[in-house]
Amino acid sequence: MSKNKKMQIMAQGQKKMYTIFILAIVVLFVLASIYTGFNPIVLIKNGDAFVEFISEDFFPPALPKESRLPGVFSSILVTLALAMSATTIAAILAFIVALFGSEKVSPFPRMARVVRGFATFLRNIPALVWAFILFSSLGIGTGVGFIALLISSFAFMVRAFVETMEDVSQDCVESLAAVGATFPERVAHAILPSCINGFLSWFLYCIEVNIRASTIVGMVGGGGVGLTLFSYIKGFKYDIAFSIILMIAAMVIIVDRITGRLRKEINK
Repeated sequence: MSKNKKMQIMAQGQKKMYTIFILAIVVLFVLASIYTGFNPIVLIKNGDAFVEFISEDFFPPALPKESRLPGVFSSILVTLALAMSATTIAAILAFIVALFGSEKVSPFPRMARVVRGFATFLRNIPALVWAFILFSSLGIGTGVGFIALLISSFAFMVRAFVETMEDVSQDCVESLAAVGATFPERVAHAILPSCINGFLSWFLYCIEVNIRASTIVGMVGGGGVGLTLFSYIKGFKYDIAFSIILMIAAMVIIVDRITGRLRKEINK
């Protein structure tokens, strides 16, 4: 069989695969729409009302009164502080726990699966759910936001740190163990030098995620700019709320750029 013939057969196979994939997506969309009662036609018909609501109530954006403007900027700083502090504490705790979650590193290998399973359980509960749970018991405040972000970040980084350690060559660890190095010495001289770049990359990525999550958590009582935004939305001051949304977007973009640049430098 000629080379051109083989290429034609491969192209036909790819085309058939793409066609099946698109049809599967369409079928799943139709089934999901029927099951949930979603009607795209109704959405299209009501599109004018949505556009009118956005254009008339949100535009043009307006700033709060001068007396309240410092409070908005203060709430943005609170959101940044929540994300940074929760991520930092979570990273420290996650590193300690992850040492016992890696079968190759942990001094108690049988305990590794339990640690990973516990982290997986916590990770599958979103920060927003934790915020709702904590809000019911602790009330409104930055403490709710901090703990909710801490739990979700801790669970995420435990799994990420464990996977980073699992990818490291075990030659150095085994060599240190063979000469009688203690567990802390193996961590200090083998794990940290090999994994520090990976740990920092996951830490910076988690900060990016938590900047967004802290805004959402704040809207349900976790404090920060999310709570400020929600108060203006409840007061039907959509033009001011839109200005705050733009501030949040600018904050997220700036943080993403900074952390993205840092991660590139780390991974060079």
